[in-house]
Parts: sequence; C-alpha cells; structure tokens
Amino acid sequence: MTRFALALAAALAAGPAFAHLDPGAHGSFAAGASHPVFGTDHVLAMVAVGLWAAMLGGRALWALPAAFVGAMVFGFIVALGGLPLPVVEPMIVASVLVLGLLTAAALRLPLGAAAGIVGLLGVFHGHAHGAEMGGASALAYLAGFALATAGLHAAGVAAGMVLTKRAEFVLRGLGAGVALAGSALLVAG
Repeated sequence: MTRFALALAAALAAGPAFAHLDPGAHGSFAAGASHPVFGTDHVLAMVAVGLWAAMLGGRALWALPAAFVGAMVFGFIVALGGLPLPVVEPMIVASVLVLGLLTAAALRLPLGAAAGIVGLLGVFHGHAHGAEMGGASALAYLAGFALATAGLHAAGVAAGMVLTKRAEFVLRGLGAGVALAGSALLVAG
C-alpha cells in the first residue's frame, strides 16, 4: 500500500514538461513508453482502469485493461491516418474523473458496459499518443506506450485486488482521490 501511495504521489508531482522523451535521443520505444508514465492524466486514468477492474473481479480483471489498450491502439491508428477527433484533451481529463467516480461508487456494471466505457475513453488516449508522436517510429512508439499502459493497468489491478480483499473502503477512497484529481485537472484545463 505504501509503495502504491508513493507511486501515486510521484505521478501527481510529474509536470507536463517531463511527459515526452525525444525519440531521436532515447529511441521510439522509450519515447512511447514515457508518454503514459509521465503524464499525470494518463497515469491516473490507467491505474483507475485497473482499480475498477479489480473491484469488478472475474473476467473484468483482463477484459477492462484489454478493452482500453485495444481501443487505444485504434485511436492511435486514427490519429496516424490524419483523422481528427474532437475534444481529445477534455475527454482524457474527463476520463480521470469518470474512472475515479466509477471506482469510488463501486459501480458494478455488466462486463460489456464496463468494457465499452473504458474502451471509449481509451480511444481518446490513443489518439493523443498518435498526435503527439513526433518523429518516432510508429510501431516502436506504439509498442512502448501499449506496454507502459498495460503495466499501469496491472499496477492498478494488483493494488485493487489487495485492497478489495482487505480494505475496499481504501480502494473506494483511491477512486475518490482520482475523481478529485480529475476535477482539479478539469478546472485547471
């Protein structure tokens, strides 16, 4: 629990200037992997997917993260194709709020509906990754951010599974904290 709290605090302290590595200096894979890990909005949303998946349990443990990553890849391809997607940044920030609220409320939706929600939100995250890729190699960049995203989901699932068994109120409190951070990001944006 302490490690998770420290990781969450470090993620919240990361500023936008640290969100992206230069693909020329660090490689396309590292640039892709750094994007979700150093962007506060991305970290909070992706960890919250894992927290909510753990709360739902069963097939949601893998289905929610898979839906998010799959939809994120789709959004990335849409961006690479030059197709605009309206309100990308506001939807990314809203995803933090929504996923936090779903976890805080312990909302137990059917698996298809839950996967649909995280998938929809994942499209916007993926589009942002594609639009902000810069000079990186698309395939290596995609692999980097997809693996980093899966890792953040796994961290959320692991923390959520521990908390679901021992202290679900803490898990719900983390969801409330994510929602609060999402509210702050919406106000700041």
